[in-house]
Amino acid sequence: MALEFKNKSEHDLQWMIDRAIAHRGLHDVSKSIYENTLSAAHAAVKGGYNIELDIQPSSDMVPMVFHDYELERLTSESGDTRTVAAHTLTKIFIKDTKDKIPTLEEFLNIINGKVGLVIELKGRKNEDEGFVAAIADLLSTYKGDAAIMSFHHHILRDARKVAPHLPLGLTAEGDERSYKRHKRIAEECNVDFISYYVKVLGCKFVQEFTNTGRKSISWTVRSKEDKTYSDKFVDQVTFEGFKP
Repeated sequence: MALEFKNKSEHDLQWMIDRAIAHRGLHDVSKSIYENTLSAAHAAVKGGYNIELDIQPSSDMVPMVFHDYELERLTSESGDTRTVAAHTLTKIFIKDTKDKIPTLEEFLNIINGKVGLVIELKGRKNEDEGFVAAIADLLSTYKGDAAIMSFHHHILRDARKVAPHLPLGLTAEGDERSYKRHKRIAEECNVDFISYYVKVLGCKFVQEFTNTGRKSISWTVRSKEDKTYSDKFVDQVTFEGFKP
């Protein structure tokens, strides 16, 4: 049976496809602008791009704009990001820059509705209680366009329970073997959009999802050739390393 939804999506996500989406902000290491920083956010706003950003919870469940589960790759610190309190994380510099790890609240204040935000929640099963609720609380007073998404199915289920008013997306990659699993979670959580790996956009799941009329985006598009391919299947690209 083809992909079907019992309920119609109540969210207008035209903003998501009107502008290309800068992956983790418009970062450029050659200019000492690193991913998921306020500098990358400013650059994306200046360029007129929507922003995809990643969120990890601190040990005290404050949403932090940071991709990795470990601190080593982007900072001089080490250890599990999630075992550190927010007041400490916000003092940690990103590489050799003046940027520090921002909270989601700081990020929202900087963007202030200037561009749309596609917020990816990083999950760790049995450790995320209160995570979605903390993000939903911040977004409840935010005036700009924003949506949340995740690879992690327990996050999606939680989001539908505690934040049914937020646009929700399934982030995924996979081949035809992933069809049943992705179809099941998409229907169960009534996701409003998908963000799918660019190299496998021709798969059955993506084709059926787009046929329902719901929005779809790709990740991560790193060349004009990737964009040309992506445009054949989905509504918008999440890009880095070039300007579409």
